[in-house]
This record gives sequence, structure tokens and C-alpha cells, in this order.
Amino acid sequence: MATKGNSGDNRTRSSISIFIVAGLCCFFYLLGAWQRSGFGKGDSIALEITKNADCSILSNLNIETHHGNEAGTADDSEAQSKVFEPCDDRYIDYTPCQDQMRAMTFPRENMNYRERHCPPEEEKLHCLVPAPKGYITPFPWPKSRDYVPYANAPYKSLTVEKAVQNWIQYEGNVFRFPGGGTQFPHGADAYIDELASVIPIANGMVRTALDTGCGVASWGAYLFKRNVIAMSFAPRDSHEAQVQFALERGVPAVIGVLGTVKLPYPSRAFDMAHCSRCLIPWGSNDGMYMMEVDRVLRPGGYWVLSGPPINWRANYEAWQRPKEDLEEEQRKIEEIAKLLCWEKKHEKGEIAIWRKRINKDDCPDRDSLVTMCESTNADDVWYKRMEVCVTPYPDTNGANEVAGGDLKPFPDRLNDVPPRISSGSIDGISVESFQEDNKLWKKHLKAYKRVNKIIESGRYRNIMDMNAGLGSFAAAIESPKLWVMNVMPTVAERDTLGVVYERGLIGIYHDWCEAFSTYPRTYDLIHANGVFSLYKEKCNAEDILLEMDRILRPEGAVIFRDQVDVLVKVKRIVAGMRWNTKMVDHEDGPLVPEKVLFAVKRYWVAGENNSTSLQ
Repeated sequence: MATKGNSGDNRTRSSISIFIVAGLCCFFYLLGAWQRSGFGKGDSIALEITKNADCSILSNLNIETHHGNEAGTADDSEAQSKVFEPCDDRYIDYTPCQDQMRAMTFPRENMNYRERHCPPEEEKLHCLVPAPKGYITPFPWPKSRDYVPYANAPYKSLTVEKAVQNWIQYEGNVFRFPGGGTQFPHGADAYIDELASVIPIANGMVRTALDTGCGVASWGAYLFKRNVIAMSFAPRDSHEAQVQFALERGVPAVIGVLGTVKLPYPSRAFDMAHCSRCLIPWGSNDGMYMMEVDRVLRPGGYWVLSGPPINWRANYEAWQRPKEDLEEEQRKIEEIAKLLCWEKKHEKGEIAIWRKRINKDDCPDRDSLVTMCESTNADDVWYKRMEVCVTPYPDTNGANEVAGGDLKPFPDRLNDVPPRISSGSIDGISVESFQEDNKLWKKHLKAYKRVNKIIESGRYRNIMDMNAGLGSFAAAIESPKLWVMNVMPTVAERDTLGVVYERGLIGIYHDWCEAFSTYPRTYDLIHANGVFSLYKEKCNAEDILLEMDRILRPEGAVIFRDQVDVLVKVKRIVAGMRWNTKMVDHEDGPLVPEKVLFAVKRYWVAGENNSTSLQ
């Protein structure tokens, strides 16, 4: 009798297993067929996942979890989920915290009106920002560097305004980016070659760069093949869509400006900072903007200034500016650089290059000549006002020691123990825990690829990690095909964004209770590890998910990693947002309360009035 019972149980389990496997395969087949019905509108992600899905692997990862009725009722609750309607078409390129109309109500002094000014609660949109008609998936890298579909950012003003500067050209149904710029009309490559004759770009010691007033980010675009990653920023101003063009090209960029508040980056973050005719008044405000660059520049890092006022004697007539003004402007810049104890390494033509000293031993008089910042935390910058003060160097024990710690060339620095950790500067993070974190995220990524095998195919170029931690997810997925914007939530228990930069990665501080400083549809893949647990008592999960929808491309993917009860709530909300979802167990088995929710945003565009969005 016992034998018969066991045999029956085994047959039942076998039947259930077969049913689950068959169901999964059918799910991906139907999903692929659904995507194919939108031929010409997107890239049919589900079709690719279906082609690559190994059902023998997927059968080991259950769609629903094993925690009572919580997950079991998730599908039932979707029927009662709130349905989010599309926003009006005028919001196609809506940037909540850089809204043009709201900006005009703030002072213009020091570019305050171009800074972040987020809407109050009663003005927030609770709808889905549509894509423009004709929107298509951007070209894969590196083709995307040179071509952007016109329909994705239909703005021709720059093609006229910057025609002689070789920024951008309109050709048929695409924009072409020849690689030129205001200061390098003959191409970014030749310009970077000139910089590389002074700055050690080729040996991996210069990895992270900051481009202030970046235009369409051609400088950053062409640095990629030199294994340098640039964080570019520019305001949302009369040069309509310049940051949007940068992100459509597959280049890291955010909407931002040097104004009244500190830049959202940690101290000692960048190996190189760059201004190519960026129109920033470096000599004004007692050198405050140069002091802010000094804060974020790594000891031994380089600052490049090209364009006015450099070489004003030869160019004042062409620039149509009084030579006396230009002379005074350059004098102030030179004076501030000397006070900061920067060493001038080069000036030729319209390019000048300074280098920040490696420690304070080279600057014995600096502390007595300038006001030193009193804050004990140079990384505490979120909405903090910029000050006319100089950030002190970390202490060193010798004249040749690099303040803050020496870094290996990239890519060795990616997995080397960062100085902030090896020095014990971050409470609760040891060398051992850093190494374990690296191993853990390699394991997690391997599990992700069992469900979505196109993660590293090149389909996802612009990736965001909403809660980056030590940057180990970005390190695990590192590839020339992609880049990761590592976001450090301002409410995180530990600030480890400095560690992220010491690994040769880039990132930014942000509070997810507010909108991110980017245009809609600028990320291909979003990773959200523990984000909704972190913000559980701080702001509305619905607002965060609507913001994720805004910045995610049609047919873009999201990977949520969180506790099961949190993900059940997330799954219920996104059911009304035109997303398809799939819940799976932790790779260590169904008894682990942490689960993973995969989601794909469906393709739909402005003017469509249907629930399936693909008819």
C-alpha cells in the first residue's frame, strides 16, 4: 500500500512538473507571437527570449513562489489592479524635475532655474508617458554612436544651429553624428589624440571622466574605444534634446548644470574633467565652480579646458568678444588654478590642461591662501549648496603617496579592493565582505541569464542599477557592449558611491521619491535590488514604478529583487502599466524569502487607444 501511494505521488509530481514546463514554454511562445504582431515597431524581445529559453532550466525556477497564498493570489489580484492611462501626447518628453514651464518661475542667477525643481505631490502625473509615433528600438552599439532614428527624438533645431560645427546632420529618417563638436569640428578622435599626448589615456590610468556642458556627448562617445567612460551632463535649455540625443546614442548622460548646488557625485571620483566651450563662467563666484571640479577630481587627475578664453589673442575677433574681457577671464582662471595648487601641463592652440597634485605635500601654502571646507563629509552633496571653499586632501604618510589611495589601471581596478574599503573608511564593509559581494553578484547574474538570455547580447546598452551598493552587479556585467548607471539612493544605510568610482565605474546620487534627471525612454534595462523595501515607509511605490516606466524604453526590461511580499505588491501595480511579468524563486531554492520578478514593458506609442497596444 505504501509502495502504491509513493508511486501515485511520484506520478502526480511528474505530471505537475510536465504541466509547469509545458506552460512555461507556451507562455514564451505566446509572448513571442504577441511581440511579432507589432512588426516594425520594436525589436521583439520576447521572440529572442523564446528562441533562447532553455525549458529544462526554466522548469527549475517556478513562476509562483512557495509562501502560502501571497503569491498564489497574485494573478487573481491583477484583475482588480488599477489601470494607468496614457498621459497626454504633450508629455512625450516630460522631465518632471526639469520642466521648462516650472523652471521659468525660478531665479536665473547662477543658473538656478536650470537646476532640479521637482513638482509638489499635487502636481505629479499618475499616467504613462507615451513614446512618439514611429518610435523604434535604437541601433545597437557602435552603430548607435553615429545614427539615431529621427522618430525617437524628432528635433531638427540642432542640425541648423550647429551645422558648421559638425555636431549632427539629418539624413532621411535618421540623424547622423559625424563626431564633431564646437571645439573639434574635424572629429573627436583627432581631438582626443591631442589630449592623449599629455594625459595618459592609453594605459588605463584614466578611466572615469566628467564632461561638463557636454552637447550631444561626442567626446564621451569616442572615449569608449579608449576604455574611458565619461559621465556627461548638460542642462535642458535652448539646445533642445542634447542629453536625449546622447542617451539615444548609447552614451552616459544626465540633465544637469553647475549652478547653486553641489554636483551629485562623490569626492575624488573622476580621473579627468573636461569643458569644451561649455559656457561655464569658471572665473566667476570667486572660483566656486573650479573648486567644485577640484572636489570631484581625483588627486593626480586632469582638467581640460578648450575654447574661450584660451588663446584669446588669436581668437577674440572670431569669438566676437572684447579682448580685454577674455584676457581678464583667463587671468582669473589661471589665478584660481594656482590657488587650488593645480599644475599647468599644457597650453597649445585653444586647449589648456591642468593636473591636480597627488597630495597636500606639494601645496604647503594652499591652506593659508584659500578657505578650506569645514564639512567632514565631502560626499554629502544631495541638494547641498555649493560653497566657495576647497575640499581638503585625505592625509598621507609620504610625499609620493596618492591622497585617498592609489588605483590600479583599468580593468584591473574593477575587482581590486578599492582604497575606501582597504583603508576601513566605510563602516561595516571589510575586504572579505567586498570579495563575497563580488562572488554573490556573479551568481545572481548567472541566474538572471537563465530567464533572459539576451542580457549580454548587446540588446541592452543603457543599464541602470537603482540601488548599486558596491557596484558588484555592474562589475559582473561589465562589457564593451553596455554601461551601467550606478545609482546610490540618498537614503541608503551606507554611502558607497565612492567605491563604485574607485572600481572604474560611474554613478550618481539620487532619491527615488523624486524623478530622475533624464528624458523618457533612456534606459534599456533597469535593475532594482531591494529598492522597494528600502523606500517602504518613505514614499509611494506607485510613484517609483511610474518613474521607472517613464525612463524605460518600450520593450525594455526590469529585474526586481526583493522580499516576496514586496514583489507581490509590485507585480499587482505593474499589471496595470502595460508590463508583462514573471516571478521566479531565488536561485538557492523556493524556501528563500527573497524572490526575483522579471518584467518587460510592452510596445505602445502616442495616439494608440487600446489595452494591448500592438494592434
